[in-house]
Amino acid sequence: MKGGIEAMVEPITVKVNGELQHCLPDTALPDFLQQLGMNPRLVAVEYNGEILHRQFWETTQLQAGDRLEIVTIVGGG
Repeated sequence: MKGGIEAMVEPITVKVNGELQHCLPDTALPDFLQQLGMNPRLVAVEYNGEILHRQFWETTQLQAGDRLEIVTIVGGG
């Protein structure tokens, strides 16, 4: 192996609805939701025990050990 700076970034583990998921460090919340196959416009997110208002989603970057509860919003009557 040649000397130099390692370019690889190790994935982190976060808990989503009680299950472990992996992503890269500092992944923005909307990007992570899309990685999970969710439409960010149709979910509500609890982040580390607090409801996270949508205005903060773009600036919320996931860190190892974060806990998310994601609820799909269902319309109709």
